[in-house]
Amino acid sequence: MWSVKLSDDQREALCVMIKAQGESYDSDLRDALRALELARWDDLPEAQLPWDRVQEMASAQGIDEADVVWDLAGGMPSKAKRPQLPVRTKVPRTRV
Repeated sequence: MWSVKLSDDQREALCVMIKAQGESYDSDLRDALRALELARWDDLPEAQLPWDRVQEMASAQGIDEADVVWDLAGGMPSKAKRPQLPVRTKVPRTRV
């Protein structure tokens, strides 16, 4: 699988070249044309990670930053959980 970033003009030029094949193009080219049409809506902003937090998490766990990024991509929260206070049990009050 290949992944490339194309400008709108480049994407349009590829579509024109595929369509120029006429009816003779096979299902692979038809699928490529469909993917190029869908790619127009697939432009996402560049991802930004809290690198200071990534480095902190990596050193705390003794792992590489890449492993932390992998964990974050899998749904691990990037922010530290707030420390929970111990649950106090209710003690009945007595009147003096």
